[in-house]
Amino acid sequence: MKFIFDAHLDLSMNALEWNRDFRMEVSEIRALESGMVDLPDREKGVVSFPAMRKGNIGLCMATLIARYVKPKNKLPGWNSPEQAWAQTQGQLAWYRAMEVDNQLYQIRTKEQLNNHLTQWEQHPRETPIGYILTLEGADSIVNMDYLHQMYKEGLCAIGPAHYGPGTYAFGTDSSGGIGRKGISLLKEISELKLILDATHLCDQSFWETLEVYDGPIWASHSNVRKWVPDERQFNDDQIKALIERDAVVGMAFDAWMMLPNWKRGITDPHKSGLTLETIVNHVDHICQLAGNSERVMLGSDLDGGFGKEQCPSDLETIADLQKLDHILTQRGYAVQDVENIFYKNGLRFLRKNLAD
Repeated sequence: MKFIFDAHLDLSMNALEWNRDFRMEVSEIRALESGMVDLPDREKGVVSFPAMRKGNIGLCMATLIARYVKPKNKLPGWNSPEQAWAQTQGQLAWYRAMEVDNQLYQIRTKEQLNNHLTQWEQHPRETPIGYILTLEGADSIVNMDYLHQMYKEGLCAIGPAHYGPGTYAFGTDSSGGIGRKGISLLKEISELKLILDATHLCDQSFWETLEVYDGPIWASHSNVRKWVPDERQFNDDQIKALIERDAVVGMAFDAWMMLPNWKRGITDPHKSGLTLETIVNHVDHICQLAGNSERVMLGSDLDGGFGKEQCPSDLETIADLQKLDHILTQRGYAVQDVENIFYKNGLRFLRKNLAD
């Protein structure tokens, strides 16, 4: 069973806002949610620490996420950046508690990364799951002092925007540029040598960011617009631009990003024919543009505000990402290609861009 690096998991969001104890089996978490109707994915979660271990997912990018919404913004979120900041600090406290409980191990440097991978290979059952801290959407950064404080806590990557108009950039389902505040943020990100996550940037903010920012950049969970014609996915020019910047693009398993014309709460994974093989269309398109298998990774986003109702029909838990090994092989991918996609591409990028 191959090692997997997952470039995007909202672990702390689920722990605090969904009240899920990831130390439990997925089946136990679902049982606790029996009869709950406050969220569409109740009883349908697919992620837990035991499931990650079963799938040999020994390393992930783990998010802090809290959106600030201005008065006219109808998206759910916090009414001030300070409230959003406080939410991320609660999420950080949960990660710290999981470290104390020997469930998670925070990785900040190349040396820690290499040591963790060695420990996982030798003692996978006893070694805590490695996580690298990333901030999804920068609205909680009240000013640059807050960014420096997060840097001291081990923040290694940051995405300037999430959904809607953000403080520093425009995200999914909105339009606009990065502006003065966005340029200021990018300057600080560059000076701190953080990884910039291009995921969720609208087209205008994406291109303006690439023009201003010359540091390490990747996309943790973004699929291909050729197969799903929505601005949330990347078009060919964007993918080519990222490839030129030595980036890697993570494949997300949210159904509406995999299959066109998906309607949340209506389209059924089984009836629509959505399976894990569907993602290979996205994988293959990027590989064809790159001319190799070195620009794709897995950024599952599983339990990122959705569950089995919006997952491939043949995915019961996150451990089923391992099924992609056989699927990719059947589609003509060699062992080296599968290993690249599962973990080598992401690790190569991290070894180049994490702190010494």
